[in-house]
Amino acid sequence: MIPIRDRNPSGTFPYITIGIIVINVFIFLYELSLGSDLNKFINQYGVVPIKITHYYRTSNSTLIETFFPFISSTFLHAGFIHLIGNMWFLWIFGDNIEDKLGHVKYLAFYILCGIIGSSFHVFFYSRSEIPCIGASGAIAAVLGAYMITFPRAKVITIVPIFFFIQIIELPAIIVLGFWLLIQFFNGTVSIMASRPDSGVAWWAHIGGFISGIVLFSIMRVLFVRKPVRRSY
Repeated sequence: MIPIRDRNPSGTFPYITIGIIVINVFIFLYELSLGSDLNKFINQYGVVPIKITHYYRTSNSTLIETFFPFISSTFLHAGFIHLIGNMWFLWIFGDNIEDKLGHVKYLAFYILCGIIGSSFHVFFYSRSEIPCIGASGAIAAVLGAYMITFPRAKVITIVPIFFFIQIIELPAIIVLGFWLLIQFFNGTVSIMASRPDSGVAWWAHIGGFISGIVLFSIMRVLFVRKPVRRSY
């Protein structure tokens, strides 16, 4: 399933969502300009699990240099398809969550869930030497928050059925629930495989999605004001 757009207009202008997209695009263009230095850049600012789990044994880096990639990796991408896919999902679903939380709290939510998503990846692939990059964990959190907040919102979706492509309007809970099911299936297979590090951070996606549901639920109770009912 590939979502095209949702029928769920936002009540406010999504400054943060657009800002995140612009920043990701500019950083990706910077990545393209690095040439042969790109691998060094990715290794420095991507999350490398073994650097985290073996920090006190082998690292010559400072604590900040070791753990800053939990934030910086969220703004790096491995290619055009990776970037476009992530930014497309953020564009469709991010505005409504930003509207619910408010701009500043939404940014904090996005970054914190990105960190949690990367932490899930480190936990499941603790010996991996491959850098984990991408906004998928943070965006998965947005999807989780969207699913519990707007489960019945209509999402116009491309659905391939055998050799035919259908454009169908489906409830968000089906589109995003199916997305989560795919992540969980692939994540489970990657753990069971003899070489689990497939190049896709499935558990960062799952961890981000779960953290998005939990953190958004907490923030909604603590910070989102409910309309006051007045009687006359």
